[in-house]
Amino acid sequence: MTDFLLLGTVELRGADGAAVDPGPAKQRTVLAALLADAGRWVTAETLIDRVWGQDLPAQVRPSLYAHIARVRRTLAGMAAPLCESVDGAAARPQLRRGPGGYLLDVPPDRVDVHRFRQLVEQARGADRALAERVAMLREALELWRGEPLAELPGAWAQRTRHSWQQQRIEAVVAWADAEFLMGRHAEVIGAMTGLLAEHPLVEPFAVALMRALHAAGRGPEALACYADLRNRLVEELGADPGAEVQQVHQAILRGEAALPAARAALPPAEAAQTQVVPAQLPLGAAGFTGREEELAQLDAILAADAEWPATLVISTIAGAGGIGKTWLALYWAHRHTEHFPDGQLFVDLLGFNPSMPPMEPTTALRGFLEALGVAPSAVPSTLHGQAGLYRSLLADKRMLVVLDNAGSPDQIVPLLPGNPNCVVLITSRRKLTELAIRHGARPIALEALSPADSRRVLDTRLGTTRTAAEPDAVDELLALCDGYPLALGIIVGRAACAPRLPLARLAAELRESTTRLDVLDDDTPTASLPKVLSWSYNALAPVQARLFALLGLASGPDIGLFALASLADLPGPTARAALRALESLHLIEQYEPGRWRMHDLVRLYAADRGRQDLSPEDRDAALRRLIEFYLHTTCATRPLMQAHESPPGLREPIPGCRPQRMTTQAEAVQWLAGELPNLLAAQSLAADQGWRQLVWQFVWSLDHFHSLLGHVRDRMAMCRAALAALDPDDTLDVHVMVHRQLGHAAAHVGAHEEATKHLMHALSLAEQADDHGTQARIHISLAQAYGQQDHLPPALDHATRALQLHQRVDQPVTKATALNSVGWYSARLGRYDQARAHCEAALKLSRRIRHDSLEADILDSLGYIADHTGHHLEAVDHYQLAAARYRALGGDYWAADTLNRLGYAYHALGRPDRARITWEEAAAMYRDQHRHALADRVQGQLDDLELAGAG
Repeated sequence: MTDFLLLGTVELRGADGAAVDPGPAKQRTVLAALLADAGRWVTAETLIDRVWGQDLPAQVRPSLYAHIARVRRTLAGMAAPLCESVDGAAARPQLRRGPGGYLLDVPPDRVDVHRFRQLVEQARGADRALAERVAMLREALELWRGEPLAELPGAWAQRTRHSWQQQRIEAVVAWADAEFLMGRHAEVIGAMTGLLAEHPLVEPFAVALMRALHAAGRGPEALACYADLRNRLVEELGADPGAEVQQVHQAILRGEAALPAARAALPPAEAAQTQVVPAQLPLGAAGFTGREEELAQLDAILAADAEWPATLVISTIAGAGGIGKTWLALYWAHRHTEHFPDGQLFVDLLGFNPSMPPMEPTTALRGFLEALGVAPSAVPSTLHGQAGLYRSLLADKRMLVVLDNAGSPDQIVPLLPGNPNCVVLITSRRKLTELAIRHGARPIALEALSPADSRRVLDTRLGTTRTAAEPDAVDELLALCDGYPLALGIIVGRAACAPRLPLARLAAELRESTTRLDVLDDDTPTASLPKVLSWSYNALAPVQARLFALLGLASGPDIGLFALASLADLPGPTARAALRALESLHLIEQYEPGRWRMHDLVRLYAADRGRQDLSPEDRDAALRRLIEFYLHTTCATRPLMQAHESPPGLREPIPGCRPQRMTTQAEAVQWLAGELPNLLAAQSLAADQGWRQLVWQFVWSLDHFHSLLGHVRDRMAMCRAALAALDPDDTLDVHVMVHRQLGHAAAHVGAHEEATKHLMHALSLAEQADDHGTQARIHISLAQAYGQQDHLPPALDHATRALQLHQRVDQPVTKATALNSVGWYSARLGRYDQARAHCEAALKLSRRIRHDSLEADILDSLGYIADHTGHHLEAVDHYQLAAARYRALGGDYWAADTLNRLGYAYHALGRPDRARITWEEAAAMYRDQHRHALADRVQGQLDDLELAGAG
């Protein structure tokens, strides 16, 4: 077999084990860039970024193609096949080219980094025996032969090297934990002593060594290890050891066992969440030229840390639309990523987007918090809470925060960290004088490029041979563009796509074009791009021009391929071909795989073309297809999350609408989370268009998702939009649905009076309609609303009425929910026999219909009943199974409550050790979820337990 080695110097090895020369440094980087994604398509743009970064040669694509050809020849010359194909023929590694770019077709297990990850993932399996886990992790770690991608230059290699080294650290610690649990402390001590000497600031290595020394009876050495680590951290970083180190240190001092956390058993996604380092910077535009003075000013940001060590460093780049603010910010940011080892955050605040309101700070903060590893359900609901958590997470980090396209200081101030080690870079069309006065921001005014820098843009991107051949045309193009980077980029794109087109013809087309786009900025623009934009539009083929105009009319900040195909009623290949044409002229940007967006100025122009060049019938039909795409795709995710009801009046998608289909709950949640801004915009567009039925249906389709991720504010906003869209002539069931959903949402945000008002109104309407099933669901919501206020008699009354109504309908999910609701509130009132009978009936029904989340709720109720009737062992069984069910569904929010109750059951059994472990876990989860009152209550229980043990 042939091996591809990356975890060290990049090497190829033939079937006989002999090394095969992979070529010079750039060719090795091309090979490594392909092998890092072996078996997946890698675009040419991605390869260029990985190999050259910002340091692009004049003819970068020919250079790339030459390296690709050499890599292909190297692979073709390898002595032996990797495997056999289906028909028995030898199958050698193939480097294929297609619409997606390049694909290196090689089994991932022949690439050492992929083999390493595969072994680590297998070792993390929850059912994996310790001995197997140790063997797999040892095999994985033996694949390392030094520094990964050794000797390869460039930012991509540096970032990748750092990421892989972090993965190695995690695997080493998982191996050490598994060895420890097997009692092989000597092996851990020997390995960790050497690794900690090599990496003296890696805290997990110190933790593993301290545990092993303590377990081996070498407590003083363990304490010395802690002291050495603390001294190094203080001297080199000015920081104290982290929480885990402190906990192990305290356990050693108390003479208690210091057991390892279950890292080795974590699923890969969960393990990765604890090690998140955001790298959100989009790719910078190619061919950056000039701006030397501005770059020098930005470089002074880093020097300012030493000059003003207690001051947050902020810089604002201000200028007219299309002047290159983001281009400059990203170029500088990519050059300095090494100065921000804890990551880079980026958000487009949509301050001047013509079709979208400016982004609310809460939306930006939610994105930042989730990028920093905070679970969606744990994000605070208020702006104050989100800003406080955000600043707490950044308190000990050195990060770069880029706030692009800001519209006002009100958008920015909540996003400012409180840590002087962070740097904030802001772009805006406004001067943002208030930030300079109140927060010490250092403004940079960005003007048009100088004639010399503008000429260098054309020389760099088109080649000096071509520009020197037509000096008069180049002069005219530069004069018409007036130093605007966006205009220059459009010209370069057009000229590069047509290498035989005379530049004089481009200048003539640009000179004669007209446009109705009157305003480029909302203040006083210093120049105009309409001629450039109209020229680019007129150069498009009819299908491309129509797509461009429709994209200007579409709602939302960006768009995916499936949504775009529905908007334009185009098959996928045709849509992709049109997109490539628009990208080549810099009219749209594919800022991440499969997602496109427009510069806001270009969008404004595109929308104007759509209103003028498309018929009203074509516009309305396209927007209807887009809105129905989002609605029907959202509805299709509901069964994956065990929510099967359809919105009232939902019909088949209109012709040309192509909803996206998903197969797993994880895929559905990921899609919904990514598309949420577009879904909210789609509902708003439906309201603007007067398509009121779609407004109501969005509320229903997203209700379960909002509950799952805790998006209570978005849910309330959508419900209120649905209420505003109601009409007295609408059918009764629609009125019932809207008021029920709004009441349920209000209860979840603590607006109990509003919740009761809408739920009671919905109940009255459902009684008029004689709809027993809906009445039952409303009674359950009322029971929850009263129960949240500890008004238990009315809560039980509503739960009982819900159950009585189910004698007349066949809705097993709601019936099981009602049975459990009666059981729960009966138990809360001390009526345990009645409670047990109802919950056992609910459990039997939930298992028959295989509803996992409902089964977890019922098991928790049964645990409560058993614990309060003296059957504590039975309570433990129920609680443990309920917690496992919740966690399997991602319901850690509910699992924390169950663990708290499980601790009481252990305490009643006279097992304070188990109670302590369980309550410590519950308290940690409450803190992670920012439920501080509950965390403090559990901590009080732990303190009482400690006092009782001491007495």
